[in-house]
Formats: sequence, C-alpha cells, structure tokens
Amino acid sequence: MDAPPIDELIRDGDSATISAWLDQASALEIADELQRLDAADTGWAFRLLPRDRAMEVFELLDTGDQQQVLDGLRDDRVIHLLEELDPDDRARLLDELPAKVANRLLGQLSADERGLTALLLGYDDESAGRLMTPEFVSLRASMDVETAMAKIRREALDAETVYALPVLDDQRHLIGITGLRSLVVADPDTKVGDLMTTDIHSVHTDDDREKAARLVREAGLIVLPVIDSEERLVGVITVDDAMAVLEEEETEDFALHGGHSPLRASYLSVSALSLARARALWLMVLILAAALTVNVLQIFEGALEQVVALALFIPLLIGTGGNSGAQASTAVVRAMALGDVRFSDLPRIVWREARVGLLLGAMLAAAVFVPVTLLFDAELAAVVSLTLVCICTWATIAGSALPLFAKRVGVDPAVFSAPVVTTLVDATGLVIYFAIASVVLGL
Repeated sequence: MDAPPIDELIRDGDSATISAWLDQASALEIADELQRLDAADTGWAFRLLPRDRAMEVFELLDTGDQQQVLDGLRDDRVIHLLEELDPDDRARLLDELPAKVANRLLGQLSADERGLTALLLGYDDESAGRLMTPEFVSLRASMDVETAMAKIRREALDAETVYALPVLDDQRHLIGITGLRSLVVADPDTKVGDLMTTDIHSVHTDDDREKAARLVREAGLIVLPVIDSEERLVGVITVDDAMAVLEEEETEDFALHGGHSPLRASYLSVSALSLARARALWLMVLILAAALTVNVLQIFEGALEQVVALALFIPLLIGTGGNSGAQASTAVVRAMALGDVRFSDLPRIVWREARVGLLLGAMLAAAVFVPVTLLFDAELAAVVSLTLVCICTWATIAGSALPLFAKRVGVDPAVFSAPVVTTLVDATGLVIYFAIASVVLGL
C-alpha cells in the first residue's frame, strides 16, 4: 500500500483520513512516515495511534525520533511507552534525553523496570554492558529437557529472546549454550548438558560495544553472552541490538568522513538549525586548516610572478592529491572498522600505499606530460608530472597513516578522513609543487 502524503494531511488537519491510514498501514510503514515529519507533527500523528499499536511503532523508531515523540505526549503515555520498552532500549533512549527529564521519568517507572534500567545505566556508554539486556532465560546442564521447557514457558514473556539459551553452573558461570530447536526435538529425559555446545563466544561488561557487535555479525550469533569480572553471566546481546550498533557506528563514521557531526534523528525530522549546527564547527576547523594553503601561496608569491603558468595547475594538483589521500584514508578506515588491520600493521600499510601512490602518480604524469608540453613547454610539463608522482605518493601515505595514529591516541579514525586529509595535502602539496618548480625551472 502506498503511503499518503501524511505531512499534507496533518497540515490540513485531516485527522479522519490519517486515522484510517494508520489503521491499515503496517507498523514499519507508519514508523517510516513518522521519521519524515518534524517534531510537532510526529507527536500529533502518534497520538492518533491506539496504545498497543503505538508501542509497536515506537520500538521501530530511532532514539532521536523516539525523543521527538515523547516531547509531544502527555506524561501518562510517556511512562506507558517507557515501561513497555526492553531495558536496553530504554537505557539508550534515556541517554538521549536531558538529565533532569531522564531522572524524572526513571523515577516514575515500576521498581523492577527502574532497577533493570539503572543497572544498565551504570555501565560506560560505549561498553557491552550498556548494550546488553539483563532479561534472558538461562538453563542448568543438570536439567532434563522437560524441566528446561517448563522454565522457558514461565520466563519467555519477560525475556528478549529464547532462541539461544545460555547454560550455567551453580555459581552462574557460563559453561555452554544451546538452542531452542535442540530442546524442542530432543527426548524429554535428555539432559541439557548433552545438548549444549561448549565452543562459545562471550564478552565482558567493560568490552567495547562495537567490538561485541562485530563479533555477533562475524560469528553469526543470535545472542552473545556478557559476563562480569567474576565470569558470571549478567546479560546477553541480541543480534538486532548488535546490528543497530553497527548501523549507528557506520552512520557516525560516514558523517565524520563527510565533515559534519552525526545526526541523532532521521534527516527530514531534523530542523535546518540543527543541520547547520552539525556542520558549522567542522567548516570552521577546515577554514582554519585551509589558512595553511594561503600562507604557502604567500611564501611562493615570487615564483608565481616569474612563471604565471604555474598558477594554472594548482587546482589540478592539490585536487588530485586530496582525492588520492581521501581514497587511501577511506580504505584504511573501512579496514579498521572491519578489524582487518591494526596499528602494528602500520609499516606494511604505509609501504603498500606508498607503492599505490607512486603507481597512480606515474599513470597520471604520463597522461598529462604530452598535453602540457604541447600547450606550454617541456620544463613545465616535467614540473607538473614530477609533482603528480610526489604528491600522490605523499597523499596516500598520509591518508593511510593518520587514521591509525588517530586510533592509537583515542581519536575516532573517521575524523582523519576526507576533509582533514584533503586540507593537509593541499598545503603540503603546494610546498612540493613549488619546491620542484624551483629546482627544475631555476626560480
């Protein structure tokens, strides 16, 4: 079913047509449409949903869009939505709210839900402990299948998943994991210990959440057990939460790679002021960095006066260098995100990218030498060609090394991506260009 232009219906105040569509559309279709609205319209449309349907739609929204919904609702509906969320989802949403609002809402939750949420909020924002859910079903190896199935039936409604079940010893240490399918097809008298696998993956509560999420994807897990410092099971990370983290991290890297702060809500629901604020700081930083280019041009002003034709090739050279550096940076940041490379691989990476840059520079130099010779002269063509070789080599070295150094000192590698590398190579590329021109042309 094609979605109607719901924003136009809201502007017209046509609540009857909107209600009719909300009754027929799937929860995913409704969530997609709500994410296209601004904050005021999102709350208005959401209030037309019945409570049970509203909860289903609310869970499909990003945390930024969830916050906008809450802003447009009365306290009683807000508490209902928060109460029905899984503890890990609730903790992430409260993180996005102002501290006073989050504390007030947390205080209005039931004692059990407040305790579970407070437990998660006690872990570091980027840790596996914050990502996990403490609501899970665990079994004992000594249980028979009939007893295990009875326990699953009793606790399944409160657990986030029952498809993969941790197996514990008497001290709550993780000793194995089994699947619901294995239990369903097994003889009722079979022991859980006979059905579990001991080849299991797990993470600690203080491990990085992105690392945990990538482990879920790479190992093809349904759940990833989370253990504390005493090796006791305290929660599990589900595959849907792990995929959400990877999407969030990749979105953040993409934003930083483009030179702006990541958005916390869908694009169309964010105001123009918020978009400008997300980009302004980065533009100011890049303007300051670009001042290096101006200073370099001032230093070599005399050379430009002697050979005016040198100025014609500045955009070509610094553009090529910046693009080469951005390509190398993108490749290395992506490899780092996938866990393919580490800081210890720096010499291999730099040597590899230096050769790539040298080959690229040589190809481009060969392509421009003859045209520049025909249009100007062989000496200027030699300057441009040699500069392309040097600048491409330098740019790929810088673009590959900077993200690794950034990671080493605790800075997001995506920060040292296209805009930063391009700006750096612009300034240093001009130094290379004029240095070669000085030697070849005798300036």
